[in-house]
Amino acid sequence: MRIALRILGLVAALLIIAAVAVIAVTFLGRQSITDGFETNGVHIVKDGIVSVAVVAVAQGEVALIDAGNDKSGQAILAELSRRQLGPDAVTAILLTHGHPDHTGAIAMFPKAQVMALEAEVALVEGRTAARGPLPRLFPARPTGVNVTPLQDGVTVTVGETQIGVFAVPGHTAGSAAYLVNGVLLLGDAADTASDGEVKGAPWIFSDSQAEDRASLVGLDQRLLRDGVDVTAIVFAHSGVLTKGLAPLDAFAQKNQSR
Repeated sequence: MRIALRILGLVAALLIIAAVAVIAVTFLGRQSITDGFETNGVHIVKDGIVSVAVVAVAQGEVALIDAGNDKSGQAILAELSRRQLGPDAVTAILLTHGHPDHTGAIAMFPKAQVMALEAEVALVEGRTAARGPLPRLFPARPTGVNVTPLQDGVTVTVGETQIGVFAVPGHTAGSAAYLVNGVLLLGDAADTASDGEVKGAPWIFSDSQAEDRASLVGLDQRLLRDGVDVTAIVFAHSGVLTKGLAPLDAFAQKNQSR
């Protein structure tokens, strides 16, 4: 019995080491999150391994793109305090997707309307589980969050600010990108490498890398077709690129035939 337990313990330890190694490799080579970056009314707040965008939408009002990993919302609250605002100033939270490192502090902002693409609502509300290789290990649990569904291609007006909504499925079924004042926020649909090259979503956390690549190519084509002015691209787990749409163009050119 002792030998069997030791073997089971060794196997468990090896699995944990392997999982940690895979996650470490996944995050290596990324640009660091650009804490405090600000342009066109969009301010990036680093919350541990993830970033949150705080968007000034009206006098004394802000919207959040994602709600971070920290349930206490300390980094977000500190940014609000810097603006001499409190939690009630957050009138909307637009989620790029429903993984818990992007929904952590929702409860800290009870006056905020929570929005996500319709295909993502069940995941955010905890009525369905995530499907990526690692996220699928965690069962669905009700979150108590009520989500207003959004549709691909709509423009949402929050306060005095318009926010474009784009479906980019692949990382999750209802992953969304948002365009605010020329700033394109991609969530986990993409990352930027240390050399500034756009990378697709990592396989270990994603439903489908192939669908993710196709979504990013399609998004680039839509933005080019519509002549949308993009001044910066923001990634949830890595840095900010300020070369317009060019980095996404390069990704699309490299991947459109895959």
